[in-house]
Amino acid sequence: MTSAQVDDKGQGPHATGVDATTSAEGYQRALGARQIQMIAIGGAIGTGLFLGAGKAIAKAGPSLILAYAIAGLVIFFIMRALGELLMYRPVSGSFSEYAREFIGPFAGFVTGWTYWLFWVVTGITEVTAAAQYMTFWFDIPQWVSALIFTIILYGVNLISVKLFGELEFWFSMVKVTAIVGMILICAGILTLGFSDAGDTASVTHLWSDGGFFPHGIKGTLMTLQIVMFAFLAVELVGVTAGESKDPKTVLPKAINTVPWRIAVFYVGALIMILSVVPWTEFSPGVSPFVEAFEKMGLGVGAGIVNFVVLTAALSSCNSGMYSTGRMLRDLALNGQGPKFFTKLTRSGTPLVGTTVSAALMLVGVWINYQWPGDAFTYVVSFATISGMWAWIMILISQLRYRRLADRGDLPQSTFRAPGAPYTSVFALAFIGVVIVMMGIDKDTRISLYCAPLWALILGVSYLVLKARNPGNKAFTGR
Repeated sequence: MTSAQVDDKGQGPHATGVDATTSAEGYQRALGARQIQMIAIGGAIGTGLFLGAGKAIAKAGPSLILAYAIAGLVIFFIMRALGELLMYRPVSGSFSEYAREFIGPFAGFVTGWTYWLFWVVTGITEVTAAAQYMTFWFDIPQWVSALIFTIILYGVNLISVKLFGELEFWFSMVKVTAIVGMILICAGILTLGFSDAGDTASVTHLWSDGGFFPHGIKGTLMTLQIVMFAFLAVELVGVTAGESKDPKTVLPKAINTVPWRIAVFYVGALIMILSVVPWTEFSPGVSPFVEAFEKMGLGVGAGIVNFVVLTAALSSCNSGMYSTGRMLRDLALNGQGPKFFTKLTRSGTPLVGTTVSAALMLVGVWINYQWPGDAFTYVVSFATISGMWAWIMILISQLRYRRLADRGDLPQSTFRAPGAPYTSVFALAFIGVVIVMMGIDKDTRISLYCAPLWALILGVSYLVLKARNPGNKAFTGR
C-alpha cells in the first residue's frame, strides 16, 4: 500500500473523491476535539485503577507510586510513537495498518485480529462486571443487566460515531470528576484535619510504615503487570483517527496530555490516598477508593465508587464495541478478513463487525454465568498480553518508519516523537521486563501459555487465506 503524509485537512492519499467530513475508508469525521480529549483521558482511567490498585498496593506499598510514574513515562513514549505515525497517515485501522506497512502483511494480520480479540475479551469481562455492580442497588439477575447493557451500547455504536463519542465523553467525565474529588477531599483532610482520618493523616505514611519499598524492589517489579494492565486502552485514541474532524490538530493535543493525566489521576491520586490512609490498611481485591472513603468515615463513598466503577466498566465495553468493528473492517478492506465486514450503515458505522463482536460478548456473558471458574479466568488473563502486543507493534512500526523517513524514502511526520529511536527502544525493553515479570508471577503466567495457542491459530489461518488468495497484496506485501 502506497502511503503519503496527510494534508492540512487530515486526508490521506486514498481520500480522492471524499470531502473533509468523510475519511478515506468511508467513515464520517464526526468526533470533535472535546470528545477526542475525553476519549484519550478515559482510556487512561479504568477498573485497573479503581479496583486493581488494591492488589498492587498490598504487593508494593508506597513504591507503587514510582511504578505508575515510570510506566506512565513509557506509555507517553508509546503514545508519541503512535502520534508520529498518525500524523504521517491517520487511518482507522491505526497500528494494524502501520504493522502491515512497516513490518509485513503477517504482522498486520496478527495485530488486527489480536486487538479485536483483546476488546472482545475485555468487553465480556467489563459488561459482566457492570452487571455485578448493579446488584449493589438492585436485586436482579446478573444476566439481565448484562443483556440490557450490551443491547444499549450496541445500539449507540450503530446509530452514529458522534453518539459513541458523546457517551464516552460523559463516561470519562464521571471518572475524572471522581478522582479529582477524591484528591481534593484528601488534600482537605491533610491540611484541615477533618473526618475520622484527620488526626492520623500525614505524608509520612509514604515512608514510615516499612519504608517506601516495604517489600523491596522485587515487590515493586511484581506489580508492573498490574500497572500496565491499568493503562491498556490508552492507545484507543489512535483508532479514532479516521473519524476525527481534524486529526492533524486534535490528536497531537490529546496525546500531549498523557503526562499530566497520568501525573494527576494515577500518581497524584495514590499520593493523596496513601498519605491519608496507611498502605497497610488496604486489602487486596478491594477498591482502595472504597476503603479510603470508609477509613475517612464517609459512608456514602461506597455507593459513589460503585457508580464510578460501573461507569468505568460501561466505558470500556463501549470502547470495545467501537474498536472491534473498525478492526474487523480494516482487516476485510485489506483482504485479511471476510468481505462482509466492510459493510457500513448510512451513518458510516461498521454494521457487521460491530454486530458479530456484540454477539460474541453476549455469548461470553452466558459462558461466564454458566462457568465462572478457572477456565474463563484463563481466557481473561490473555487480555494483558494481547493489549501489549499492540504497543510492541506501534513501537517497531515507528522505528522502521523513522528510519525510512530520515533516509528520504517517506515524508517526515509533523509530530515527531522526541528522543526517538532511543525512547522507543527503552519502551520495548520495559515491555520485555513486564512480560518476564508476568512469567514469574503464577497468577499471570497463564496468559503467556495462551499466547502461543492464539499465535498458532492465527498462523494456520494466515497460511490458509494466503493459499486461497495467491498474489493478493494483503499476503504478498506488494
